[in-house]
Formats: sequence, structure tokens, C-alpha cells
Amino acid sequence: MMSADSASARRSPAIIAAAGENASRRFLEFFTANIRNPNTRAAYARAVFAFCSWCEQRRLALPHLQPIVIAAYIEQLGKTHSRPTVKQHLAAIRMLFDWLVIGHVLAVNPASAVRGPKHVVKIGKTPVLTGAEARQLLDAIETTTVIGLRDRALIGVMVYSFARVGAVTAMNVEDYYQQGKRWWFRLHEKGGKEHQVPVHHTAEEMLDAYVRAAQINALYPEDRKRPLFRSITRRKHLSPRRLTRREVLAMVKRRAPKAGLPHSICCHTFRATGITAYLENGGTIEKAQQIAAHESPRTTKLYDRTDDQLSLDEIERIVL
Repeated sequence: MMSADSASARRSPAIIAAAGENASRRFLEFFTANIRNPNTRAAYARAVFAFCSWCEQRRLALPHLQPIVIAAYIEQLGKTHSRPTVKQHLAAIRMLFDWLVIGHVLAVNPASAVRGPKHVVKIGKTPVLTGAEARQLLDAIETTTVIGLRDRALIGVMVYSFARVGAVTAMNVEDYYQQGKRWWFRLHEKGGKEHQVPVHHTAEEMLDAYVRAAQINALYPEDRKRPLFRSITRRKHLSPRRLTRREVLAMVKRRAPKAGLPHSICCHTFRATGITAYLENGGTIEKAQQIAAHESPRTTKLYDRTDDQLSLDEIERIVL
């Protein structure tokens, strides 16, 4: 089912429609042909439609937009939104205008000279579990049901492969495969990139237990293209339907308090937990970046919480 944001991106705002048929066509192509990631498409649609609505309220025409107009909008947005959100909105507007310039709708991009707010992040805000807390959560999941085995295996895959929840839920049966004596994960990352990660022996044990209980057989050709992690029916049986990210988040929010852990834990927690545990045990940022399929080591560094305990130990030296 198409989201409301995706559907809205299929019709042009008044400021675009007033600029002519070519402008409307390029506007629709920007979302349907230029942006492939559905999450990015939805976020950019919200940003662009908000800007267009702001312009229409002030009776501004698309060909007459100047950098000062874009700057005024960004300035106003900064009073009600966080800096990361403002930067995302500016990026969406700038990218749209680039697309319109290439399509000869505009002569120049009025947003190219506009600077967004400074926002530098050196430490990520994602909650991270210690090794003991991660084991506490995994041990608290019942292994007498296929649902429990599925949930434990899913969390295990995220921790031991540094995988995003979207990459894990997108896995098919054939994406857990044997090559030589080792088992591997095939993860489908952002931008259509395919990423192979060797399977940690603990994750292998968890996943094998789930696969056996779910009666998933990769030897059957008709099974290989089916989802690896599947949703649950009302009768508490596995369905053929792929598990969604929202369902995974709901599962995590349900499992964490039962294990005596904070409700703030989210799906991204397991990616950060795995990277931190890896670095604490002598791993390097460069290798962690490779496993996590990050474009930049700076992104990987955001997940590194190995200094958190050091900081606490040092601050406790203040004795009055």
C-alpha cells in the first residue's frame, strides 16, 4: 500500500503546476525516478510540500524564487524544528531545484547558495547495551515457541552482523547460505547495495534453531525466495508475510521491559551494541566500518561507546 507521503508526491503543488507542464512532469519524476529509497522519498516529500505550501501562502512564483527567499524559509523553520530536520529540509529543496535546473525548468538553483544550520555529531544518541545486558535480553526470550526463537534469532543477527533492521527484514531464505565450511548473510543495504557478512557462531545457532522450528527448508526452490523472518498470525503461527520494521520495533519494545531493560531501546540499539562490543574486544574502526557497510569511518565512530565507561571512571575520581 502506498503511503500518504508517496501518494502526495504524485501530484504537483500549485506553485509547481503554475510553472507549466514541464515543471509538473519534472516534479513527479524527481520522486518517482530520482529517489529510489521509499523512506527518503517520504521524508523529502514532506519537506518539499511544506516549502511549497509556505511559498503559496505568500503568493510566490517558482521562477521568481531567490536565495533570500529560501534563506528566510530556513530561518523560520529553525525556530520550530531541530537542526538535523532543518538540514534535511534544505537538502530536499536543494536537490529538487537541481533536478528542475537539469530539466530546464529553472535557470539556476536558488537554494545552492543557502547554508543550513551547523550540526556536528561526534557521539550517537542511540541507546547501547552492555554485553551483559544484551545477554540478559536474549536469555529472557522464551525458546519453547517459534515466535521466541524468531525474535531471538532476529536480534542475534542484528547484534552479530551490525545489520540495520531494514536489511534483516528484507532477507529471504536464500540470503542465509553456506559457502565452503562457513555460513554467510547476504544483506541488502541502502542504495541497492548487496553486502556479505560471515555468520558469527552464536548467531548461527540462534538462526538454525528458528529455521528448524519454522520448518524453513532452503533446499526447496519455492522456499528460497520467501522471507526469512515472517510475521505471526492471530493464532500465533508463522504467516507467509514478511515481518515489517514496525513489527520488529513493537517486539523490541515489548521484550525489553520484560527483561528488565529500559523502554528506550530500539532496533538501532543492536547495531550500536554489536559495534561497541567488537571495538571493546580489540576490533578496529576500519574493520567495523567494513562489517557495517558504512560509507565513512566517521559514521561508524558514532556507534563507538567504548569511551563511555572511561569517562564515568574518570569523573568518579572527583572526591570532595
